[in-house]
Order: sequence, then C-alpha cells, then structure tokens
Amino acid sequence: MKPAVVLLHSSMSSKSQWLPLKEQLSGDYRCIAVDLLGYGASPFPADADAGYAHTLAHEVDAVIAALASRLEPGEPFHLIGHSFGGACALHMARRMPQRVLSLTLFEPVAFHLLPSHDAARVEIVDVVAGIAASASDRDATRIFIDYWNRAGAFDAAPPAAQDKMVAQIAKVRLDFQALLGEPAGMGHLSALTMPALVMAGERSPASTRSLVAQLAAALPNASALQTRGGHMGPITHGDAVNPAIAAFLSGAEVTTD
Repeated sequence: MKPAVVLLHSSMSSKSQWLPLKEQLSGDYRCIAVDLLGYGASPFPADADAGYAHTLAHEVDAVIAALASRLEPGEPFHLIGHSFGGACALHMARRMPQRVLSLTLFEPVAFHLLPSHDAARVEIVDVVAGIAASASDRDATRIFIDYWNRAGAFDAAPPAAQDKMVAQIAKVRLDFQALLGEPAGMGHLSALTMPALVMAGERSPASTRSLVAQLAAALPNASALQTRGGHMGPITHGDAVNPAIAAFLSGAEVTTD
C-alpha cells in the first residue's frame, strides 16, 4: 500500500486547492485532502454562538474523524499544511508525533508560538483587531484579503468572488480565535523530531516570513525554504511550491527555481 499524505488547506479555501499537488504525488502516495470546519463540504462549527470558544483542538478532532475511514488504525502518514491548515498540522503533529512521518508547512499562521512582544505577533494581533472593529463583513474581508495578498486585492476581485469571501469571514474570525488562543509555545515543538520543511513566499508579509524562520530553528529536524510568490503560494505558484514538496517527501535535495 502506498504511504498516505494528509493535506490541510488555508482559511477561505478548501481541499480542492491541493488538486495539482495530489496529481503530482498520485503515483507514489495516497493523498487525502480534508476540508477544515466551515470550508468546502465541512460544516460550520457547531454551537458557534457568542459564548463559543473555537480551538485548534476542535479543528484537529474533525480532521481525525474525517481520516478514520481513510487510514488504517495507527497508520503513519506524511502531513502537509498551508496557512491555517499549517497551524492545524502543527497541533496535530504535537498530538500524535509517533504517526507523522514528515511535516511540510507553508507559512503556518501559528503566531501563538511567538511571545506577545514579538513584532510578527503584534502585527497579526493588530490585523485581527482591525477585522473585529470593522463596520461590516465586507470591510473586514477587505482587511483580511489585502493583508495576505496586496493592497487593493479584494476590490480588484470579481464581485462574485468578493461575495464568496465575505460569506466566509465569520469562519476566519473563529480561525484567528483558535490561532491566538492555542496554549503552546516554541518549546512545545521539541518532540517533533520527524523531518520537517517550513516554506515561505518571497513576497509574503514579514510576519509569516519571520515566523517560518523561527519555526525552522525550533523544530529539531527542519529546514527552511523560500519560494516564488507570496502567502498563497501553494495556490498561485504551485509550479514552484509543489515540486519542492514532492522532492522533500521523496528524500531528495529540495530546491526552487
């Protein structure tokens, strides 16, 4: 049986973002992409009302449940995550390090790992505050999209795409709640001794590029790699990102063009 690869997507995305990578890996691996809560075909978190506190544990519980019919009991797997999916992957790897064969992270937004005074964490906390203070969901979505892409990116999108993104901002708020409320620091990563690749885009915000560098230093068996593109590199620059992931999984030297 081919080794399994589990893929976790970013916020405002779905498992379909991994289709090109799945196609590239299909000859050697069983690729299992999972929709995170509130995205794709996965339901919005249950009981998400004013008194609800969303956590990465909720997300990973749902991932594990989705994998139950796709993996044999106790079966090891390679784990890949992008952005919010990368933060979920880190939580999942800490929960079951003995089963994760390798860990591939593209700009995991695990800002909870940083001390409160770190510039990268301060920057993202300010972004979250701006989203919370927005007068409308459309304004909040504009802040989110423009931060991760570029100023004006939201307004440049087609109206139908804008409406789809606005409809997902409620889940993004829960994603940030889970991220910043995660009770873990860099010291909690010492048990993650599996081979790890932590990637960042050359045009990404300084916050995630800084976090990637610190993650690569904290993980016991990790290397860092910069690729073309920005934070959404796995989607916008798959021609650069996907071959690097495939090479890492195979144990080959990892480079980018």
